[in-house]
Parts: sequence; structure tokens; C-alpha cells
Amino acid sequence: MNTDIVIVGAGPAGIFTALELLRAGSKKKIIIAEKGVAVEKRRCPKAQTRECVNCKPYCHITTGFSGAGAFSDGKLSLSCEVGGDLPALIGENTAQALIEYADKIYLEFGADEKVEGVSDYEQVKEIRKRAIQAGLKLVDCPIRHMGTEKAQDIYYRIERCLIENGVELMFGCECDDLLLKDGKCLGVSIRRGGENQEIFAEKTVIATGRRGAEWLEKICAENAVAHQPGTVDIGVRVEVRSELMEQVNTALYESKLIGYPRPFKNKVRTFCQNPGGFVSQENYDDDLAVVNGHSYKGRKSDNTNLAILCSHNFSYPFNQPIAYAQKVGELTNMLGAGHIMVQRFGDILDGKRTWEKELAQSNVRPTLTDAVAGDITAAMPYRSMINIINFIQAVDHVVPGFASTETLLYSPELKFYSNRIKMDKELNTNIAGLHCLGDSSGWTRGLMMASVMGVLMGRKLAAAEAG
Repeated sequence: MNTDIVIVGAGPAGIFTALELLRAGSKKKIIIAEKGVAVEKRRCPKAQTRECVNCKPYCHITTGFSGAGAFSDGKLSLSCEVGGDLPALIGENTAQALIEYADKIYLEFGADEKVEGVSDYEQVKEIRKRAIQAGLKLVDCPIRHMGTEKAQDIYYRIERCLIENGVELMFGCECDDLLLKDGKCLGVSIRRGGENQEIFAEKTVIATGRRGAEWLEKICAENAVAHQPGTVDIGVRVEVRSELMEQVNTALYESKLIGYPRPFKNKVRTFCQNPGGFVSQENYDDDLAVVNGHSYKGRKSDNTNLAILCSHNFSYPFNQPIAYAQKVGELTNMLGAGHIMVQRFGDILDGKRTWEKELAQSNVRPTLTDAVAGDITAAMPYRSMINIINFIQAVDHVVPGFASTETLLYSPELKFYSNRIKMDKELNTNIAGLHCLGDSSGWTRGLMMASVMGVLMGRKLAAAEAG
């Protein structure tokens, strides 16, 4: 098969590359090859089964048109201070302008016009004061919350727009390798329905998302694509009653706190806060179960959940951060008999496991109903666990009660975007004709910044076509 541009992965980075090419009037033939299914066919059976059934050949929450982020909480961060390191590559002003541009596109396709976290300056000022006193930095980022269910409608409209304007969406395609010759990328080799196929293209864009980070790391090593180990995030998903988080939820919607707790002083941060949300499970290809959070527009729980992530860097003699995080996850899954584990914070401090009867007696009832009560500290690395404990106690100064006995910690929460592809500000790799975007590239984290990188890629490709 021959095309002008092949995009591997139909997450925000790949989608917005194609969308921007269309908006620029490109006449190029575009193919998007996606491992999963169309957005309207993505279904998680857990609503009926009440527990994860480990869908095969892939988890519908993490795979399919619109990627994993849209099916978690659908939040768009509107500040270039949030969402990864792309501003360091292209400049903060450029990144912020692209965020505002991409945001308008989301609005065109039906995103809620309301922006969270910009309404009450005095409340934010008070929260920041408490954060400073606790040794934490507050990043107050405006948020456009699409919601898990509403995001699906928005991406469905984008999907129809692409199809109606001639973009070919090939679902059920798993990319095996790059097609290289004389230092140039000529396309990709894919498997579809048990058959192997080669797609030759002038330009190849890899945008496989957080789920595809490990695969891309392997592809880079095998094909001499310049890359370097980056940061891996290991942590927990915390769940508390929403009454404790009321001030933060109202003033900011999502409180992004960063700290460097003693004694190790690793970077620890909050991520993906979901007021009235639900803790969820995601499964990866090797049956690794990880925890995440969902937040709906119309359906609310009594709890708020958020991630606390500890950053780790490895260089010498070990330089495989993704593999390290996977081992942590595998050990936790083993202790939980294949399930997500949950433990009360007070039990961690007391050096004991949590029992189901204790969860049943608590004010905080788990929204992930099939999580297994146990001892997450038996699998969590000592350095990570100490960082998380000290960070939670610091956050307690910002949100009194956050470090209570009944606060729930779910594990493992892992973020696979540690491989960093080397590229210039024109998004060129060391392989001619090959571009890598989004969370799998190591440059972005989250829906908006991945969308921004797609917009930029679309503009670069359109400019090359015009010039």
C-alpha cells in the first residue's frame, strides 16, 4: 500500500496532525493506522460485570480512536506549564499560542465552554499560601473538563470529520516495525487480521501514546532512532471524601502540587485530579493492571481521587526505566492476585495491611469496587514509598484531613512515557522521513499537549507540501 503520510496511532497527537493538514488545505493522502477500534465501538464491560475481565486482544479504555486520555477524564490543561517538556523544545510562547489554537478546535467540536480554576482568586491565593508553608509549589492551571462520556462524543465528531474529508482510518492494525533504507524511513510494517502488510509513505508519524512507549523504545533501539532514557513516574492513586477537597475542587478543580520531600528530594507531584470521580483499572498487553481515574460530567461519586507520582531517573549502569516500572507493577499485581491493591494510609503508618472489613467500616468507600485490600508497601520501592508518605503529610497542611487514617491508596499507578526521542524544534528525528509525537515520544503528558504537538506536526507537513 502506498500513501503520502502514514500516522501510527489515533490518539490526540495523530488525530490533530491529520486535522491540521486538512485545515491547511493539504491534498496529501493520509492513512491513520490504529491498533484499536473506532471511538463509537469502544466499550468497557465492567459496568455490567462489576469487575475487570481483562479484555483481549487489548483494553478498550487504553486503546482505540482518541487514545487512553479521552477515556479517563477528558481534561484539557490550558497552561503551557502543564503537560510535559514540549515548551522547552519549541518555546513557551509558541506552546501557549498552540494551546489556545487547539482549545478553539475542541470548542468547535462541542467541548464545554466553562473553564475551571479561574473564578476565585482569593481562594486560590489562600491555597497557595498553605502550599508554600508546606514546602510545596502550586501550579494553578485553567482546566477545560470535557468529561469521560462527553469526550467520546467530541472525538466521534472529529473522527467523522476526518473520514468525510478523505482520511483513511485503518483499525485493528498493529505496527510491527519501520521500513528503513539508507537512513530514511519509507513507511511501516503492520499486522491486520492475521495478515502482514507494508505501508509505504513519504512521511511516517509515530504517535502511539503512553501505551505505546515501551514498543517505541524497542523500535528506536532496533532501528538506531536517537533517543535517551527519561523519567519514569511510579506512584499511587489517592481517594478521599470530596468534603475534604471542597475548597480546592471549587477554586481550582485540579490542584497541581509539586514537592521535593526529604530525605531523597525526588520530584513528587499530584496529577489527574477527579472531583466526584471514580478510580478505574487499565490493562496493558502483558496483562499488567494499573490504576487510573475517571471523571464524568453527569455522574458523580462522593469521593475525589488523584494520582501522587514520584519521578525516578536512571542512567548508569541501568537505563531501562520503563522495564523498572513494569516490574514494580507486576509485583503489586502478583500480591493482589491480578487486581489493583488498596490500602488505608493509617494502616501504612501502623505497618499493617488493610482488611476488607476495615474498608467497609470507613467513611471513604472505594469506588473501584473490585480492588483488593492488602499491603501495597510489600511491592512499592522503599524510596518511592517514603517520598509518597512524606508528600501526603505535606499536602495535609494544604488540605486538612488529607493524611487521615481512612485515606485510600491504590497501587500501582505508573506512567509510561520515559523514552525521550531526540528531535529538533522542527520535530525532525535523526531518521529522514520519521517523526515521533505525543506521550510515546517522551515530550508530552496529557491530552492538550499531545494535541498541540499534532497541530505543530500538521503545520510542518503542510508547509513542506506548499513549499
